Amino acid sequence: MIPLYDPKPEIAAQRAEFDARLAGVLDTGSFILGPEVTEFETAMADFIGVEHCIGVNSGTDALIIGLRAAGVKPGDEVITSSFTFFATGEAIDLIGATPVFVDVDPFSMNLDPAMVRQAITSKTTAIVPVHIFGRPAEMTAITAIADANDLIVLEDCAQSFGAASEARLTGSMGHAGAFSFFPSKNLGGFGDGGAITTDDPAIAEEAIRLRNHGSIKRYENEVFGYNSRLDSLQAAILNVKLPYLQSNNERRRTIAAAYNDAFGDLPGIIVPAFPERDRHVFGQYTMRVLDARRERLAEAVNQRGVSTAVYYPTPLHMLPVYRDRKHGPLTVTEQLATEVLSVPMFPGMTDDQLEAVIEAVLESAMAISNND
Repeated sequence: MIPLYDPKPEIAAQRAEFDARLAGVLDTGSFILGPEVTEFETAMADFIGVEHCIGVNSGTDALIIGLRAAGVKPGDEVITSSFTFFATGEAIDLIGATPVFVDVDPFSMNLDPAMVRQAITSKTTAIVPVHIFGRPAEMTAITAIADANDLIVLEDCAQSFGAASEARLTGSMGHAGAFSFFPSKNLGGFGDGGAITTDDPAIAEEAIRLRNHGSIKRYENEVFGYNSRLDSLQAAILNVKLPYLQSNNERRRTIAAAYNDAFGDLPGIIVPAFPERDRHVFGQYTMRVLDARRERLAEAVNQRGVSTAVYYPTPLHMLPVYRDRKHGPLTVTEQLATEVLSVPMFPGMTDDQLEAVIEAVLESAMAISNND
């Protein structure tokens, strides 16, 4: 099977660099924070174009700590998308706030700014736009809404490292950005990891405090925080991979363009767009399969040796943990959940693998059309 994601080609290409970096950590014995983490935080801040980067132990903690550091409190309402991974809503609930799910645009699959505007109440303090699948959300409109209503914007950048909107990278447009280094992300480690980016020194200081048991100075704990520091070994891996990120993202875009050329004219298929003013980095290649054909297409493609996945089969507001809460209409979100299908996307994909995926999808789509 051609997998959805395969890290082995990248590991093989940079194996000597990984070995040298990891050996350096072992030689120094600096396993908690230390020089590798500091180096990575500086390099990532420079890459994103912000003043501060704070490494934490996961993308989920980046959301939790980012929200708290930016000033979101228990009882607040936070507007976000239901068409995302559970961690986005979970982080809001875990700090005692309430996620308010609003609908998304059917083509970008990102938050619909008009829906965001309608959802604001006296309890709203923040917006968490998710740059889904590597496509930037409508940040110009969202930040304008936030500014007009004195709201915090925490960008969920878990899937969008290197994506840009009007020349500004995701993670630099809100008050803060939350990143994940889960292995399959555009910049992925060899385990869990995350980071918070910001230009606000107060947010940065509070994030540093919260990631380290609520203390800046050892044994002087000022608030209840977390044990959430980016692992030095993971930072070493990320220091090797960061210089290759742009070329890897361009490879993702090349693969996505080939898919779009091949699938763009298939009946009942809507391919993801390359927005003119934005740089989409395709954390996933996700198309829409209409007319209740998704499961049939996925099964046929799988039978031809190509993996597929559905991100996400159940919107957050329909999960058991949220099912009993009241929500506004989320018609587009619920429709997308029945249509989206992802096929392999990783920078180490060979041209032969790319052609095999294309052939499998085309043959499968044709067979289904012929049988209908």
